[in-house]
Amino acid sequence: MTRRLLAIANPAAGGDDDGTRDTVLRTLGGEADVVIRVVEDPDDLDRALDEHPDHDPVALGGDGTLHRVVEALVARGETARPVGVIPMGTGNDLARTLGIPLDPHEAALVVLRGAERPLDLLVDDQGGIVLNAVHVGVGAMASQEAVPLKPALRKAAYAVGALLAGVRSKGWRLRVRVDDRLVADGRVLMVGVGNGRSIGGGTPLAPGARPDDGVADVVISYAVSPWARLAYGVLLRLGRHRERHDVVTLRARSIVIEGEPVPANADGELMPPASRHAWTVRPAAWRVIAPPDG
Repeated sequence: MTRRLLAIANPAAGGDDDGTRDTVLRTLGGEADVVIRVVEDPDDLDRALDEHPDHDPVALGGDGTLHRVVEALVARGETARPVGVIPMGTGNDLARTLGIPLDPHEAALVVLRGAERPLDLLVDDQGGIVLNAVHVGVGAMASQEAVPLKPALRKAAYAVGALLAGVRSKGWRLRVRVDDRLVADGRVLMVGVGNGRSIGGGTPLAPGARPDDGVADVVISYAVSPWARLAYGVLLRLGRHRERHDVVTLRARSIVIEGEPVPANADGELMPPASRHAWTVRPAAWRVIAPPDG
């Protein structure tokens, strides 16, 4: 049976250009019935999903594009529709976790020949979702610093932003509860909650995380002195931050962070500083097309 696909292109994605998009569409069109829609706002996306209810959506973009597609499906109650992923953003972190090739042509072959896989979601108090990861504190500050650097530095922007944030931040006074248990109360540099393994284009925030195990990996850093912040940032890039004595790692189904207003970054989208952030894991809440052995 020929697969029916709705290719959803985001012109704002870092790797979306006419040549790459044409290559992807040729590959998909070789084995499937493909409709392409360029979406620039939620109404465009809803219209495309309405017009092609029998086509599986394929997100051509990064984590932000994929987030918007899944968010729309959740709001519409259509999470049985599997989603294909063509990594064309600057981060593509969930694709990395799932073993989806970063080469768009190879990723298109996964969409055509891969297997459907149920994945978890993190859901906040207002019903907002997180597919890959959310980080509160210096990580979100790093993303904010990286925004103006992306046009020139692209994937390197987050590393430079992290360095700037590490120099400028002194941490926030926070209380962190996981599964109704108080695990932190004091000055905290960063709280990371990983459904996927990495943030910022491959920084291994939660290297052992699995997006389908019903729990999130939580990383809490108390590295608030200047030298500790620098060391934490270096080890985070290397995936060795969990070795530090001032880093705590846990696994949880619910996470609540309260205290001083602190910024957050969810799937690459900045959230304004707030005195409370909370997420709950919703198991097997949507479906992705992934490599069969992923």
